[in-house]
Amino acid sequence: MSRVRDRLVDWIRRHGPIDVARFMGLCAALRGGYLERGAGPGAQGDFVTAPELSQIFGELIGLSFVAHWKAMGSPRAVRIAELGPGRGTLMADLWRALGTSAEMRAAVQSVELVELSPALRELQAERLAALPLRFRSAVEELPQDLPLFVIANEFFDALPIHQYLWIDGAWRERVVALGAEGKLAFALAPWPAPLPPPRDPSAALVRELSPAREALAAVLAERIVQSGGLALVIDYGEPELSGDTLQAVYRHRRVDPLERPGEADLSSLVDFGALARSAAAAGARVYGPLAQATLLERLGIRLRLARLVGEAGAERRQALVRGVERLLDPQAMGERFQALALVPPGAPPPPGFAAEERWR
Repeated sequence: MSRVRDRLVDWIRRHGPIDVARFMGLCAALRGGYLERGAGPGAQGDFVTAPELSQIFGELIGLSFVAHWKAMGSPRAVRIAELGPGRGTLMADLWRALGTSAEMRAAVQSVELVELSPALRELQAERLAALPLRFRSAVEELPQDLPLFVIANEFFDALPIHQYLWIDGAWRERVVALGAEGKLAFALAPWPAPLPPPRDPSAALVRELSPAREALAAVLAERIVQSGGLALVIDYGEPELSGDTLQAVYRHRRVDPLERPGEADLSSLVDFGALARSAAAAGARVYGPLAQATLLERLGIRLRLARLVGEAGAERRQALVRGVERLLDPQAMGERFQALALVPPGAPPPPGFAAEERWR
């Protein structure tokens, strides 16, 4: 067994079953766990993210920041932040795009990277050495003195969730216990959970809730309301969720969530409706969720692709086209990934979002 599995088994033997949220948190944080492993995205990691597929993704985020900065009146000092920067690919592309506005790049006082993994911090520091980097361990540590431009791409999906099953007229929380031969196994808590009944009990199977995600959305909204700027959240999810969406990925292969604790990347679909409600309650003006393909089309992904293709050799052209196709394909990332934008009250709609797409 892995070191993390050993520790989990020992903990459960001594203290009893743990809920899914605690299981996810321990798999990441325990010594030898996922944060220490630092696999992250990319061909050598466990999964591939949009920035790893195409440089255009990060460039368009950067250009949208420039456009919103100008719409704000071009403040002389701002901060850029990324939550979960992975291998630094997105920020490198975003920073290059900021170069289209020497004035905005000069206004950036710091690039704030919210990252817990020591291994990934080393990669980010090396790759982004020319940037004015500051590392943070939590969103709450982000400065509040200047307008803030935040990108969170595939960050919320990894935050812990609770799962509940509708059984015999009551919600019961799913937990991780010890099954046959002392192996990790899913079970149900013996007591009912204090949740309201489903609207349609005949269709209810699994409900997922994530107080951690909602709390983070509120903190992010508070930062934007107080400091000004823009926060863009892009992740795979839906406006409203139902069913079991917990998944584990190890070296680009789906595995059982209990198979490789601490080694596999654990995540689940993001309930964008819950994020929007939390951010709006914290005072932010919320836009979306909007399909990733729609946002990228509006930001000019095809124009940028045409320009890059015209300057590239045959092999490079094919790679560029394949990357963009995957970002836009409804069956790949185009519809499965959604975007949510947070701005202060009174701010104009952020680039790529229409006024009528404001969350109500």
